[in-house]
Amino acid sequence: MKTLDMRKAELEARRAQLVARLEQVSEELDAEEPKDWEDLATEREGDEVLEDLGATARHEIRMIDAALARMAAGEYGYCVVCGAQISEARLDVVPATPFCRHHAARH
Repeated sequence: MKTLDMRKAELEARRAQLVARLEQVSEELDAEEPKDWEDLATEREGDEVLEDLGATARHEIRMIDAALARMAAGEYGYCVVCGAQISEARLDVVPATPFCRHHAARH
């Protein structure tokens, strides 16, 4: 069974990884584009993938920030819908989840 401090450290470490990834994505998107039309088309496809990765990372950061706020408020580990305790197994898989298994299926 993980302690709250252990879970907090894991969430903070994951958040740091995501922030670093966002910085890399931003640098890639800001890189000078090639001049050749074919290269430009390929680069644009790559940019779309990078933008999707960035959006996914930003979403996960928001989830982590919300989980850290619930920790600070003493509400972490409880479903925000019904108040039931979220199982340790679920928190092991999705540590930032605000929902119990039952309500996660509905959101």
